[in-house]
Amino acid sequence: MQNKLRELLKQTIHNIRADFVVPPLERTRDSSHGDFASNAALILAKELAKKPREVADLIVKTLPSLPEIDKIEVAGPGFINFYLTPDAKNQVVADILNLGEKYGHNNIAKGKIALVEFVSANPTGPLHVGHGRGAAFGAVVSDLLEVIGYKVEREYYVNDAGRQMHILTTSIWLRYLELSGEEIILPSNCYRGEYVREIADRLRVEYGAQFRRDVKMLYEDLPVDAKDGGDGDFYIDALIARSKDLLGKDDYEIIFQQGLQDILADIREDLEEFGVTFQTWFLESSLHKSGKIKESIEKLQKTGYVYEKEGALWFRATQFGDEKDRVVMRENSQYTYFASDIAYHFNKYQRGFDLMLDVLGADHHGYAPRIQAFLRAAGLDEKKLLIPLVQFAILYRGKTKVQMSTRSGEFVTLRDLRKEVGNDAARFFYIMRKNDQHLDFDLELAVSQSKDNPVYYIQYAYARISSVFRQMEEKNLIWDKVSGLAELRLLKNIHEEDLLRFLGRYAETLQQAALKQEPHVLAHYLFELANYFHAYYNAEQFLVDDIKLRNARLCLVLAIQQILKNALYLLGVSAPEVM
Repeated sequence: MQNKLRELLKQTIHNIRADFVVPPLERTRDSSHGDFASNAALILAKELAKKPREVADLIVKTLPSLPEIDKIEVAGPGFINFYLTPDAKNQVVADILNLGEKYGHNNIAKGKIALVEFVSANPTGPLHVGHGRGAAFGAVVSDLLEVIGYKVEREYYVNDAGRQMHILTTSIWLRYLELSGEEIILPSNCYRGEYVREIADRLRVEYGAQFRRDVKMLYEDLPVDAKDGGDGDFYIDALIARSKDLLGKDDYEIIFQQGLQDILADIREDLEEFGVTFQTWFLESSLHKSGKIKESIEKLQKTGYVYEKEGALWFRATQFGDEKDRVVMRENSQYTYFASDIAYHFNKYQRGFDLMLDVLGADHHGYAPRIQAFLRAAGLDEKKLLIPLVQFAILYRGKTKVQMSTRSGEFVTLRDLRKEVGNDAARFFYIMRKNDQHLDFDLELAVSQSKDNPVYYIQYAYARISSVFRQMEEKNLIWDKVSGLAELRLLKNIHEEDLLRFLGRYAETLQQAALKQEPHVLAHYLFELANYFHAYYNAEQFLVDDIKLRNARLCLVLAIQQILKNALYLLGVSAPEVM
């Protein structure tokens, strides 16, 4: 309807002013001002040097008629208000019931492909509650992009080639030695969670004494650790080097791969249980092994934006808006994380995606300028890459803030959270705030059965509608959808008008959420729809004696239920029929 009206306005205004842009047209906030309104006359009046109301009257007089339009009025300084006929407003019910789960979908991005890279947590331990928010956001955004026609590939970038993986490997080996009866000293900068001990124990069971070495040699002549007043980073790096020497290449690699594969398996299982799956698990190490990092840096060197200084290679990021130049290769010929990022993004662009999203945590706020600088230098279309940042989630139990981690290295995992509040609450709470806003996650609220708990309130609306149809069967009443759709004109009370009007907003809400990557918009719509429905349920009887009115009301509530189900599904939340 909105497109039809916009096209009519466009044709009419072009007869008055051929070069006028596509006229604005919006839904009205107040139904007393009609269903749609345009301020085109106010904009056009300046160009025509006429009064806005005069221009508005001219537009209205020359607008072709539409059977769906009841009347058109000029209001205020020159707004054009459109009022739909009752049949046009009611059509949304038939559309929803006929299209079912596909209602609101469109193909504006048909033929285009998108890559959404999200979570991408270092495989050095279980996912924590912070990763959960990025997982929920990325999963919903991926589904929303599919709604508007994109073919979407979901990707997890596995950081398996960095320093943290070597810290993990050394941490596992130390625990292995400890479990084998050796006295070890844990460094300040090591991984201490129980999962490290579990991986070490599996190694001990499978490989026996294969990795046992002289512990005295391990600690001999090492620098001073942070807990003794030294430099923790310097100490752990020296310990890693010593571990590699004592273990040898093959045994060190076995421990490295055991840690990587065990943790990746745990992450994959955790995410799948959370309803989050990936088509691709992209290994950073593949960029090193294939020579793609070297190739990418050489490609960038040809642009003249890479220079040598003190034995290292630097990218001139400041020439493209970044705060400082960035090292891509250190003086020891080791590539930096940024060099891997460059190669990874060259790879993304080479795969031919029309849209790419890097969903990152808020602690990566400096990442976007760096990558955008590289894209400009490489001559790549930076409009194709979006980098939404996901803010941290802070846990509360009522008004008490929950401690997120302990000195022992344990922290609140995503699995812990899901176990306490369930997948539905976790998924909904994670995306009900805009991704770049801080999220206070109230554990008590998430499990409460009240209107204050949004996910419960929405699911309860769905279950209530299911109960209406169960009651109908228990009372041996009948209803007919075809007859109900023909009698929708009987839906005249304020609750029904509000619901019809609000159902009409679903398709555009869905499209907005997809185009702007804002799943919270859909969550807010759902809560408001549930609110309208509960008010209707408390005010009216659906199973009335008047069969025509009964049929019409049952069609309406069935359409509401369909939208609740569709949107909940997109958010990764279930729609229970009984609560």
